[in-house]
Amino acid sequence: MSGDKLRREIAHAAARLMYTRRETDFSRARIRAARQISRTWIRNADLPSDAEIRDELQRLAGIYEGDRRFESLRDMRLDALRMMRLLHHFQPLLAGPLVDRQSESCDRIEIHLVTPGARAVASTLEHEGFVCDVQDRRVWGHGDEERHAHVFVQDRFDFSITCFPDRHALNGVAPGQETLTRAGVGELEALLDAEYPGLDLTETPHAESRDDDLFRFYRSLLAPLEHVDQNRQRHPEGDALYHSLQVFELAREEEPYDEELLLAALLHDVGKAIDPYDHVTAGLDVLEPHITDRSAWFIANHMDAMKLLDGTLGARARRRLQHHDDYERLLLLARCDRNGRVPGAQVPDLDEALEYLREIDRLCG
Repeated sequence: MSGDKLRREIAHAAARLMYTRRETDFSRARIRAARQISRTWIRNADLPSDAEIRDELQRLAGIYEGDRRFESLRDMRLDALRMMRLLHHFQPLLAGPLVDRQSESCDRIEIHLVTPGARAVASTLEHEGFVCDVQDRRVWGHGDEERHAHVFVQDRFDFSITCFPDRHALNGVAPGQETLTRAGVGELEALLDAEYPGLDLTETPHAESRDDDLFRFYRSLLAPLEHVDQNRQRHPEGDALYHSLQVFELAREEEPYDEELLLAALLHDVGKAIDPYDHVTAGLDVLEPHITDRSAWFIANHMDAMKLLDGTLGARARRRLQHHDDYERLLLLARCDRNGRVPGAQVPDLDEALEYLREIDRLCG
């Protein structure tokens, strides 16, 4: 059998598996279909890409669904907009056939976003009542392979949310699909307005104010710290969330109205749930667009401040910190970080800490 014919047969079999819901993942459907078509080993180059399987899915939908496709496509786009608004801090992009004006059918809603922490995405959605499944999956295309974290959500329509660690990885996704179309929130709203004139997009509300939504974003980054165990010799108190709440409480006792310092105290270790080997850089990568420069400075330098307290920081780095206006408060944060390691210490829960910061924000702006 020629390579092209084999690819088409595997794509057709994989599409049937997905259309009948016997498989919901492109990779598993492709492998299962390949085993059905051939009992011998098949080269990666002879396996169909996600786009080829998706095209076959659209063809099957055109045969079996008829006029229902129009309403289904509209509803999927509206649900995609709702989800993207919930995840707008992660700069989500709708990907695949839902973006194509000529698209007629789709088996799931695909969203791409840039974040090194899939758990933060899942936490945001779980707080809204969604049930999420976080997995590390392979992405195939014309024989090439990459691994990315995925968040799968089952709702009225299934969602597949792919998390890329950086913009370069996002742009390089789907080998062989260089023309893959994506749309941000604004572009999707424009598409809906053009395709469905008169459609009221306020029916897909961004329910919270911008400020409240920002604190929910902070919560999505903090909640995974509960599952980050730390070195018990250095952190006898336990998980990283408990430690962060201790640091926040100690800082609040000293500076109860310095919102930027308190926010840094609460968020200083969020990167541990993303990259435990460089938690400061990982944390700042996701936080910097959403915190002030002052809070970011506290977080960026809290490890050097700990070294300063221990007497292990070099002279040049010490002088750099000493010349900053917030030097004394940075030392306060370092002392809170060092002292926030007490087993059994009384702390507020995460929502109480965030509500305190919300209230300061309302009172002081």
